[in-house]
Amino acid sequence: MKKNKRMWLVASLLLASVLPSTAAKVDTLMVRSPSMNKAVQVVVVVPDAAGRKGASEFPVVYLLHGYGGNATSWIALKPGLKRIADEKGLIFVCPDGRNSWYWDSPRDPSYRYETFVSTELVRYVDTHYPTAAKREARAITGLSMGGHGALWLAFRHKETFGACGSTSGGVDIRPFPQNWEMAKQLGEYVANQKVWDEHTVTNQLGRVAHGDLAIIIDCGEDDFFLEVNKELHQRLLARGIDHDFITRPGGHNGPYWQNAIDYQLLFFEKYFGRRDRIAEARR
Repeated sequence: MKKNKRMWLVASLLLASVLPSTAAKVDTLMVRSPSMNKAVQVVVVVPDAAGRKGASEFPVVYLLHGYGGNATSWIALKPGLKRIADEKGLIFVCPDGRNSWYWDSPRDPSYRYETFVSTELVRYVDTHYPTAAKREARAITGLSMGGHGALWLAFRHKETFGACGSTSGGVDIRPFPQNWEMAKQLGEYVANQKVWDEHTVTNQLGRVAHGDLAIIIDCGEDDFFLEVNKELHQRLLARGIDHDFITRPGGHNGPYWQNAIDYQLLFFEKYFGRRDRIAEARR
């Protein structure tokens, strides 16, 4: 029996020595926002450069949390992000957006999360991490409130992001005027309809033309945001803007998001790969 145990231990050690280890690191930072005059918590998942055969520039995926979440929400929801970072050679950046819907609030100057994520945070990440610092190597996505935020930021900042996604996104806020503290940022809907119209993703499509962005949108069939996502899909089709649109069984919950993000990351990986092939062809 003891001999068998020793053999098992030796075999286990040999196996561990040849299997790749997950060497990605997770940094939890406080990043200064000049526009809000405060520091914002950000979680960054960084792949092991040595494990990528000396690669020194990585594409970046910005992950935005939903209402009630924070900078740690994505790493808690998807602990495999460290493994995925190593396998795919991606940097993940997860900012705390509070309950801002990722707007620059027209009512509260302490909520300038559009400026923070699209400009200040991108600049910080490109300065402090081994990124491929170009729009063709940046994607942004999120869940629920973060899905709205990701499309809002990408549609309005095409010079910064080349690809974007939304999973279970609140892509039209207007059917939900009493929910999720939106009135704190925009004012009450009845008295501020123009402001609400101007701050919903579905009314940003005039900023986007076919080919400007690689876009992926998904939503569960039992999600209360399903109809507004279908409407956004139809509006994109009417404008001739290519995008992937997926519905699958599921609701507005963790199991759906844990599954959905895998498909979004595959979409972004293909986009980044296409970018690399085009760059190689131009050399």
